[in-house]
Amino acid sequence: MNETALTVQQTARPHGFPTAEHFAFMESALPHPAPGSALVENLYWSVDPYHREMMDDVPGGFALHAPLEGRTIGRVIASRTPGLTEGEIVFHRQGWRTHAVVAPEETRRLPRFDGVPLTAYLSVLGGTGLTAYVGLTRIARLKEGEDLFVSAAAGGVGTATGRFARLLGAGRLVGSAGSAAKAGHLMREVGYDAVFDYHEGPAADLLAKAAPDGVDVFVDNVGGDQLAAAVGALREFGRIVRIGTISQYNTPDAPPPRFNYADIVEKSLRMEGFLVSNHRDLQEELYEFAVPHLQSGRLAPDETVVDGFEHIVDAFLGMLRGRNTGKTIVRAGAPSEGAAHAGAGAGAGIRGTVP
Repeated sequence: MNETALTVQQTARPHGFPTAEHFAFMESALPHPAPGSALVENLYWSVDPYHREMMDDVPGGFALHAPLEGRTIGRVIASRTPGLTEGEIVFHRQGWRTHAVVAPEETRRLPRFDGVPLTAYLSVLGGTGLTAYVGLTRIARLKEGEDLFVSAAAGGVGTATGRFARLLGAGRLVGSAGSAAKAGHLMREVGYDAVFDYHEGPAADLLAKAAPDGVDVFVDNVGGDQLAAAVGALREFGRIVRIGTISQYNTPDAPPPRFNYADIVEKSLRMEGFLVSNHRDLQEELYEFAVPHLQSGRLAPDETVVDGFEHIVDAFLGMLRGRNTGKTIVRAGAPSEGAAHAGAGAGAGIRGTVP
């Protein structure tokens, strides 16, 4: 067993895009579980757009010079509680570290389904998939045959939304992405009918070309000009599902989007945001919906997997820059699911020692 643990800490508040210098890798002795807890060696880590928002000085945000949090899957390697068994694979939220001491109530046992990889519990079966599922079924209340526009369609939530919408019987799927290569992938592999590169011109013009007859639902991961364009493109009784505003996380001084507010009234539009944490009661429903499709091959997880915990900061920064397709996941060391040890090489940012 590796006797050294690594954690990632935030060292300063960014203004605009964060850099490696905003983080530090810290070494410490392997922690020992107290009675009633267990030591987990982490195997997979999720890096998510919401982590950027938590880097700011906001309520519930990341504390400076303290281990960061995030969704993680690990193996129990030492237990002092009957609630957790050594060798058991669990989900918990003490991410951005190679090892974590957790209590049973801080973990969730992961069901194992034939043919479903562990990474799926951080992508289409995890918070990413649950966000897409809630957005479509509870917020948009998608009806069969309705047309959708999804911004940031090549990201984790965007790809899951596209695949789930197809399975739910959606009509025309339109998306936006950051490159022609991503647009091609989304149309070839994910099931989108039209995807535009948002760098190529005004969002309203690009959306009008991709969806000349309008759309019924807009799933918004971006905000900004694409939100304004969608308001104009929505049909009567259209719905806007607000999931994120990634376009503004790194540009805090950007002006808010400008659109015709009369459209909200005249077209009877509805705009609603949500936090997936308020819908965890739907986790089992998500499994019932998605697992059979994963097993049959009708649903595929879209994932960008980065090997080595030492690359977690690079993976996070790359995700913010749009260098991923689908969900970004960091995997410990060896590429097999049985890998037990995270990499301990020098990573992005500053490397130090916890006193």
